Amino acid sequence: MPISREIVRDASGRIVKLLAEKPPEASEELRPGDPDLLEFLAHARSSAGLQNALAASDLDMIRVLEDVVAVLIDKHIIVLTDLPPQAQQKLARRYELRSKLSDLGEIVADADEMALP
Repeated sequence: MPISREIVRDASGRIVKLLAEKPPEASEELRPGDPDLLEFLAHARSSAGLQNALAASDLDMIRVLEDVVAVLIDKHIIVLTDLPPQAQQKLARRYELRSKLSDLGEIVADADEMALP
């Protein structure tokens, strides 16, 4: 007994949706291993991987932008108050969190250097 999947195809015949239940727009069922189904699943996995990579890259870019803003402020090219209030608040919160993390790092480093009898 074949396991079927409900699918929706675009105008060119490519699968654009794979569904557990048959909605009105689903017009056919496929068996597992169908080449079109495998292509759709491979594309979906690839797309998810790219989205994850982009999200990770976003985190890296946030740090880069923080550093750029800090350099601009340090060089007196901009003043924090030149930025919109929401940006000022977000940057102040990030600086505060980084400062606390830095302080914790020093405490941990000091504790590691302490020799207990």
